[in-house]
Amino acid sequence: MNAARGSKVAVFGAGSWGTAFSLVLADAGNDVTIWARREELATAITQSRENPDYLPGIELPPSVTATHDVEKALHGADVVVLAVPSQSLRENLATWAPYVEDGAVFVSLMKGVELGTLDRMSQVIAEVTGAGPERIAVVSGPNLAKEIARREPAASVVACEDEDVAKMLQARVHSPAFRPYTSTDVVGSELGGAYKNVVAISVGMAVGLGFGDNTTASVITRGLAETARLGMRLGANPLTLMGLAGLGDLVATCSSPLSRNRTFGEKLGQGMSAAEIYATTRQVAEGAKSCASLRALAERSDVDAPVAQYVDDVVAGRMTPSEMMDDVLGRPTKAETD
Repeated sequence: MNAARGSKVAVFGAGSWGTAFSLVLADAGNDVTIWARREELATAITQSRENPDYLPGIELPPSVTATHDVEKALHGADVVVLAVPSQSLRENLATWAPYVEDGAVFVSLMKGVELGTLDRMSQVIAEVTGAGPERIAVVSGPNLAKEIARREPAASVVACEDEDVAKMLQARVHSPAFRPYTSTDVVGSELGGAYKNVVAISVGMAVGLGFGDNTTASVITRGLAETARLGMRLGANPLTLMGLAGLGDLVATCSSPLSRNRTFGEKLGQGMSAAEIYATTRQVAEGAKSCASLRALAERSDVDAPVAQYVDDVVAGRMTPSEMMDDVLGRPTKAETD
């Protein structure tokens, strides 16, 4: 069931995923206002009816508008979608929170773990805004932005601890090409989304080094096992990590050339440093930022996490991709289910 016309959603973040999800919301019957950090981008979106910086050539419907004015974006919005880089959420949300309508539901599209605090994004939202779990949801799944924007069929998970809220949001984002499923497992949905970015960087490094499908399949599978170990330790439902927010997202991100994280890893494997890669793109590879925090979260939870450990070492310049592969193969052997 589509949202009733006049249902307003504010989307904070005018990057590729925020813009693509705005199309989903519009197709589902919502009026959408995108908040853009740069005023010139908001103006360009309004005037050209497309996002020239991130999704050029994709026409935005009349029900999608853009602004740089926080108060204008939030006025009347009963759903607030957050699609900014995870490491900037806390500071930004503290500025936006006073303008949020009472009782509005926050929806996180972000896939990261905060450096320092090791908080998931739902935890950051709760700490900054004081919102209860019934007002915080997560959307996660195999959702590459460019394919979503082209209205290619896709599915995802809408997770909220309050099942009724999850069902409400499910109706608000169910469009002809976007099929949402509900879940109450916020922890598993968030960890699956954050960890797959780190695994994708590792897969990208293998590709950049010239290795083939056997290697990448092995990395994906061991990455999933690592994600499940940490997720279960933190209370996630293991079935979540076998589903769209876990395995589904992992496969899409590790397999597609559209994946920013896999592309970041390929460039590392080809010999570029993280600093050199950052200098060549405005797109954020969340795994490059979250690998250190996921490694620390695993260490704090007493969970073996070699993928996060190695990716963190390579991104930080403490190890080369070739040294990483040699070290991985040299690790002591064990039973697969250990």
